[in-house]
Amino acid sequence: MDVFSRYAPFVQDFIYSNNWQALRAIQVAAGDAVFNTDDNVLLSASTASGKTEAAFFPILTLFTEDMPRSVGAIYIGPLKALINDQFMRLNDLCREAHIPVWHWHGDVAQSHKNRLLKNPSGILQITPESLEALLLHKHADVGRLFGDLRFIVIDEVHSLLRADRGGQTLCLIERLSRLAGVNPRRIGLSATIGDPEGTGAFLSSGTGRKTVIPVIENKGIRWRLSMEHFFVQGDQAGKGGGDADALPEPEAPTDHAPKHADPGMGYIFEHTRGKKCLIFVNSREECEAVTTTLRQYCEANRETDRFLIHHGNLSTSYRETAEAVMKDDEQNQTTVTTATLELGIDIGRLERAFQLDAPFTVSSFLQRMGRTGRRDLPPEMWFVMREDEPEARAMLPATIPWTLIQGIALVQLYLEERWVEPPKLDRLPFSLLYHQTMCILASSGEMSPAALASRVLSLSYFHRISQDDYKLLLRHLVATDHIQKTDEGGLIVGLAGERQVNTYKFYAVFKENEEYTVRNRSQELGTIVSPPPVGEKIALAGHVWIVEEIDHKRHLIYCDLVKGKVPAYFGQCPGDINTKILEKMRAILRGDTGYPYLMQNAVARLREARRVAVNSGMTEQPLLPLGGDMWCLFPWLGTYAFLALERFIKIKCAANLGLSALDSSRPYFIQFKMKADRDAFFAVLAEEAAKPLDPMELVYDNEVPLFEKYDEFLPEALVRKGFAYGILGIDEMKARIAGWADSN
Repeated sequence: MDVFSRYAPFVQDFIYSNNWQALRAIQVAAGDAVFNTDDNVLLSASTASGKTEAAFFPILTLFTEDMPRSVGAIYIGPLKALINDQFMRLNDLCREAHIPVWHWHGDVAQSHKNRLLKNPSGILQITPESLEALLLHKHADVGRLFGDLRFIVIDEVHSLLRADRGGQTLCLIERLSRLAGVNPRRIGLSATIGDPEGTGAFLSSGTGRKTVIPVIENKGIRWRLSMEHFFVQGDQAGKGGGDADALPEPEAPTDHAPKHADPGMGYIFEHTRGKKCLIFVNSREECEAVTTTLRQYCEANRETDRFLIHHGNLSTSYRETAEAVMKDDEQNQTTVTTATLELGIDIGRLERAFQLDAPFTVSSFLQRMGRTGRRDLPPEMWFVMREDEPEARAMLPATIPWTLIQGIALVQLYLEERWVEPPKLDRLPFSLLYHQTMCILASSGEMSPAALASRVLSLSYFHRISQDDYKLLLRHLVATDHIQKTDEGGLIVGLAGERQVNTYKFYAVFKENEEYTVRNRSQELGTIVSPPPVGEKIALAGHVWIVEEIDHKRHLIYCDLVKGKVPAYFGQCPGDINTKILEKMRAILRGDTGYPYLMQNAVARLREARRVAVNSGMTEQPLLPLGGDMWCLFPWLGTYAFLALERFIKIKCAANLGLSALDSSRPYFIQFKMKADRDAFFAVLAEEAAKPLDPMELVYDNEVPLFEKYDEFLPEALVRKGFAYGILGIDEMKARIAGWADSN
């Protein structure tokens, strides 16, 4: 029987009513895997390919044949907005079959949640954080709520493989399954998986099942892609022509932006007019600055404001307003956003996406590109690369347009090799270990040390944690009163631990800054990290506000709207760049290939950068003199290996080389002063790298590198060990040093 014929009648009717002419390949493959195996399933296909329906069509069909006696399927999504969007879609599908769809997160009414608690059934859509809260506060009800749970669908699974959040999700699934006495099948969905086999193994951890990974033949997709470069001030790189003159002109005139506009911002301002677009930026600070600038251009031109804003520090009302406007096909407005709109929320018929500077990963590029191209339009993205023009006397590294080269590398790696970053699954997750220990203890009540250790360390994500390290953690938590020993020798949550556990912020394992809520009369605008003094201005929600009052006890800021422009600050979130990207950047600089998506200024700037690279030899010789005793090292290593090399040079080699004033621009180059010559540099590095190296030797004396949210509650020894063994890319670093030794 073919997959369509196997579907329940109401699913077939849904397909007919949506005028689908045929099932997509991903839907056929998913149906075959769900119907004909008992395995877990990993579905990877492009954005808008129908992955959600591919997973739920067969699940719902099986439910109608044998209705679960509890919640039958859990859908875990990384964002509230994604859950809200999928809630509407699944409701439409399930209504006729009378299969309830529930959603559960911080913005959902308690009355809706209470109805689920009284009648556990159908499908539950939830974030990892809300699932954590449910297990913590409804511990005794888990068996009743999930006793017949058959499937767990994890959407955007690639986004949950980053740092501790994916580990938390895996731990939650295992904890719930044990409490409810079930072993549900897991279905992972993603548009961008860099290592399907590794992700499939991760997905199956603790289930005793294998993972089916259907191979979907992607049809050739036509992209509309452009990349342009702008100096913030002065003449542009493409002025004067050369072979760049043969490139097509922009689609619309660019002389309607205000007279003294930033050229890159003016370019975006013009090419969003009359269109529905997204503008992606790489930080919340930049999101605020870009929105404020574009709104000022509207005001200067006496145009109606046509720009919205969307990022994680905005209030729910602001985010949902932007989402609603973008879904309305009658409104042609543009939203400036961070990664919050990168994932699969359906925001209607987008005509193009802009990317300001390069994202950090191929995965992000593909996700952002995939926001467009729906409803029979080709995916379309315009990169806008901006930099200050290098001064005539600038040293070599400052003359390279790093973000332009990085953007080209991201695009070419996918076009040429279909390469996407593999997940990093080999960290030592001590911060998450603390979090899960406290969650299990808080939900279970008093436990013996042996029982607690068994419950926690048997979670598959903690397979690299030793018994000795866990004993060290427990002793420290008892000493700091996060855990308390009872007279009978059992363990309970201590007073310091209760202060952590008894707050809603504890449910999340991703790091948050201490935030102040900003209000304007009855409106909640969002949050910021550090409140300025009363009378100063802040940027939030794409506007400028003057601070009228600060309530430090309640973390509230009251403000009024004013005109002007000020920088915003939410706390930096640097990205991690893979070594493969840096190596591709070097290949681009040393090559002469042209790229058809480069516009006039970008072609000229790339040509200029290649000329500098050839003349300096920076792509052939990693260490170059800058004059006097100044040197520059170009390692072409990703963030973690670069970080290891930086420390290796400082700690192991600096004294023998007479090295000082080391200054890094991670992960592109390292500048320093050195008394030794080039040959001595490579000889010393090779000699030191050939010796046995304990990663702990690259942690500075008295350094406690706090990376993850709960690192501050760990014993210092575990923080240092987690950083040394889980973060630093020592193997990659040593391989690069060995390569230098062979070629020098």
